[in-house]
Amino acid sequence: MGTTKSEIFTDEQNRLAIMLKALAHPARIAILQQIIKANACICGDLVDELGLAQATISQHLKELKNAGIIQGTIEGVSTCYCIEPNAWKLLQNELSLFFGAYKPVNTCC
Repeated sequence: MGTTKSEIFTDEQNRLAIMLKALAHPARIAILQQIIKANACICGDLVDELGLAQATISQHLKELKNAGIIQGTIEGVSTCYCIEPNAWKLLQNELSLFFGAYKPVNTCC
């Protein structure tokens, strides 16, 4: 299988693809829903809330953070995570533009 030629795509296309790839797992959606529901930084409640192992949650948090969707701060012995507001707004805007670009026509297959 060939490698993706990301350089032939725009920065916006690449950024959106990275963010959507990070969102493409039900555990990550659940993590984001918990962070949004808490409306605050979440430090260690995810294991109890989601029923997943700490190592699994840590891996998913890492993917979300690497995509820029969440941010983390170290508080004592734990890392607290919250939504990264600029990235969230960017994702919201990009998806609105993406979905809004389609205009239904009756002449399609």
